[in-house]
Amino acid sequence: MSRWLPLPPLSPGDFAPDFTLATRHNPAFRFGTVAGRSVLLAFMPSAPSARAAALAALQPRLTSFDGETLAAFFVAREPMSDSTTADRRPGIRWFFDPDGEVWRRYEALGDDGGERPRWILLDRALRVLATSPIDEPGPIIEGMDAILRAGDAPDPPPSAPALIVPRIFEPDLCRRLIDLYESQGGFESGVMREVDGKTVGVLDPMKSRRDANIDDPELRRELVVKLTDRLRPQIRRAYNFHATRIERYIVARYDAEEGGYFRPHRDNTTKGTAHRRFAVSINLNAEEFEGGDLRFPEFGQRTYRPPTGGAVVFCCSMLHEATPVTRGARYAFLPFLYDDEGARIRQENLAFLDTTPSSVRDLR
Repeated sequence: MSRWLPLPPLSPGDFAPDFTLATRHNPAFRFGTVAGRSVLLAFMPSAPSARAAALAALQPRLTSFDGETLAAFFVAREPMSDSTTADRRPGIRWFFDPDGEVWRRYEALGDDGGERPRWILLDRALRVLATSPIDEPGPIIEGMDAILRAGDAPDPPPSAPALIVPRIFEPDLCRRLIDLYESQGGFESGVMREVDGKTVGVLDPMKSRRDANIDDPELRRELVVKLTDRLRPQIRRAYNFHATRIERYIVARYDAEEGGYFRPHRDNTTKGTAHRRFAVSINLNAEEFEGGDLRFPEFGQRTYRPPTGGAVVFCCSMLHEATPVTRGARYAFLPFLYDDEGARIRQENLAFLDTTPSSVRDLR
């Protein structure tokens, strides 16, 4: 049997290793969430003169880092401080890596502690386009200029591997779920984060949504029947995946008056969520709101909106976002699906999941 031969580290086409580091505005910024635009990642030298020269090379193009087409992230091998140049969010930000862990992962730091600062230019999927030493910015600047001239057009427009399945819920069931939300109201919805070795819920400005739990056992059974009979066979055909478990029975509301959005994220990046395999988003009133569609930034700017009662299904490891609702309110049923192997992982990781009410942190 033939074997895959490893390429040299960080060759063009390789995926950039993911990491989590502190920025000035987020103590645990996950780099993998910045996909959807081209990215300049720069491991900046510690020597002041070399760092100043690297920044000077970018000076004529600083306005190009708009955070939409192109963004720059500078990685400093020092604790967070104001000694570095200021951030210019959303286009230019600094990471702080005092232990050099990320520097080593990107082979910008030798075993002897010697620095090998470098530029790395990435595409919208965070795959390497070009690399060069920090004192040779020419190839990187040429690559950025090509991106800006073409709008990243040399690559064909990608399509996300998302499955849209209409007619999962009848209109009457959709309306009953909306009425359930309205009768009990919603609570602020958070996100799951790793904090001190535990997976905890936090309120974070990356998300503006309210949820209502579905507690009625009969209604839950009705929902499971619809998903089992109408959705599960399509998932098995499309993804060769046999879902046997469902997590979370909620009706979510994204309201234009509150912003109503969920910025790019993945659904299985903590120990308490590692068992999740597929996310399901079933619109309950697709004709009654504007905005509020799903987008997968690694696969371009196309948005996805299932019809009322229809589902969009996608892998939990895919970066995705709910775009802001600009008119009205979007209601959706949002479960996760997993299988027997996922159930085993979930059981093993229960010890790392903190579900006590006091564990919810407010990071806003």
